[in-house]
Amino acid sequence: MTNFTITPSPIPDVKIIQPRKFEDDRGFFVETWSQPALLAGGVDISFIQDNHSLSVATGTLRGVHFQRPPFAQDKLVRVVRGSVWDVAVDLRRSSPTFKQWFGLELSAANQTQLLVPIGFGHGFLTLEPDTEVIYKVSAPYSGQHDTGVTWDDEDLAIQWPLPVARPVLSAKDQTLPRLADAKTFD
Repeated sequence: MTNFTITPSPIPDVKIIQPRKFEDDRGFFVETWSQPALLAGGVDISFIQDNHSLSVATGTLRGVHFQRPPFAQDKLVRVVRGSVWDVAVDLRRSSPTFKQWFGLELSAANQTQLLVPIGFGHGFLTLEPDTEVIYKVSAPYSGQHDTGVTWDDEDLAIQWPLPVARPVLSAKDQTLPRLADAKTFD
């Protein structure tokens, strides 16, 4: 029996990964990553780095970020404390799902993970204070290739479940371009 259920989202390249949770009176155990198990499920990615973020305030929005080639990244995202609304946006201009997005709640409680492939933007909105997100990436960070599109782009029309009147944004995220002005993927 596999310790993971892998389900395509409405955008087939984006995958929902549900690890099997083993619980007893002591607590729980979850295998969060297994290359052989996920390879058997059709996920063939070599991750090279783990990133960990803490967002103190509810309503913190990070994104929509991506890196351009040759440093484009696959991401496997999970929450270890709190919860987020996690979003993947297809930014491949030649894709039949270009500009489509998929979002779902990831939380420490549900242990659900989202696989965001190369060619997609990624963002998340914290739904609780002191939320911690860990994600694996398939390429190193490159400031020269790091970019994004604004979270509230009308062409994307992402439905963020804002728990506050206005999200908390970084200086970088306040100045991201609209999709029409962004250099994305062919």
